[in-house]
Formats: sequence, C-alpha cells, structure tokens
Amino acid sequence: MPHQALRSIAVFCGSNFGFSDAYREAAVSLGQEIAQRGLILVYGGTNKGLMGVLADTVLECGGSVSGVINRRLFERGHLHPHLTHHDVVDNMRERKARMASLADAFVALPGGLGTLEELFEAATLTQLGDHHKACGALNVRGFFDPMMAMLNLAVQEGFMKAEHRDMLVLDAQPGELLDRLTTWKAPNVTKWIDQPQA
Repeated sequence: MPHQALRSIAVFCGSNFGFSDAYREAAVSLGQEIAQRGLILVYGGTNKGLMGVLADTVLECGGSVSGVINRRLFERGHLHPHLTHHDVVDNMRERKARMASLADAFVALPGGLGTLEELFEAATLTQLGDHHKACGALNVRGFFDPMMAMLNLAVQEGFMKAEHRDMLVLDAQPGELLDRLTTWKAPNVTKWIDQPQA
C-alpha cells in the first residue's frame, strides 16, 4: 500500500512519569516535533503523567491537541483543561476506536499495560488490513527492546511473519521516528504461515 500524508498522529503513553527524567524529556521532544510539523496530536485527553507533558508541550508550541477521554476519567476530573478539542466517550473500547479514526499513524512512548495494549491493537489492525496506518515507538532508554525480543521469538517460533514484526518502526529520536513513519508502507503479506487457502 502507498503511504499517506500524515496530518494527525495518535500517541499512546503513560499516565505516570516513570523514574527517569529521560521519559519526560522524550515526551517534550516529541511534542515539539509534532507541533513544529503542524501535526494534530490525538491522545487520551488527560493531564496526568507523560500524557499531560506531551499535550502541554504541543499546546505551548502552538500546536493542536485532540483528546479522547472515557467518561469515568472525565468524571474524576482528569480531562486536560486547555485542549483544542476533546471527546468524552463511554469506555476504553470507544476511546481507542475514536482515536484510531482521528489518527493517520500511531506512536507509543514508554508506558504500562494500557500503552502496550493500544500499540498492539493498532499494529494488529494494520496486520489484518483493517487500516493501513504506520505504528511506531519512541525507544527511550531501550524501553521497547524487550518487546522486540518477544516479537523476534514469535517469528522464530512460527507465530508471526518477519514482515509484521518489521512493520513496527522504532527509533530513539523523535524527528527520525516521524520521518520514518511518513515514508512507511504497509507490508503486503497475509498473517498466516504455511496454511493453504488462508
């Protein structure tokens, strides 16, 4: 599939800060790159942790931020108060679907269960051809190296194709990551291995 121009990018990241200042610094750097390129940031809508740092940075740099927050977090007062636009949805499934509909590509910063789950869901939809959108991760302090080791094992053991492992774009530099996502092309292979008529 040919690549499409990036107008908006969904970023999945932690609602905590992590123990190293490098994570906060990476969120700032990515936010600056997003704003400077005129991209719309799509994210989970809160003011907590790296999510808040990222949104604050894009807004401070004159960029646009669209937040999608679930009703439970909204009612707890977690909505960032200065977003360009926000949606309140009923649950996490609707939140992810709405973010996916608004985004041309996906990036994960370091985070926990939710961040990893969101990245893998976006990548799975690309693998299945439900959308043709690039998925990447900002590999701060080698955070995503163990994830790639797990995917390497999945390839070695015959559970996924190398093309689907390789479609995930990892880079430690925000600018280079966004450049690579801009020129990314979806793999043109099915997910099934040695299964006729699959």
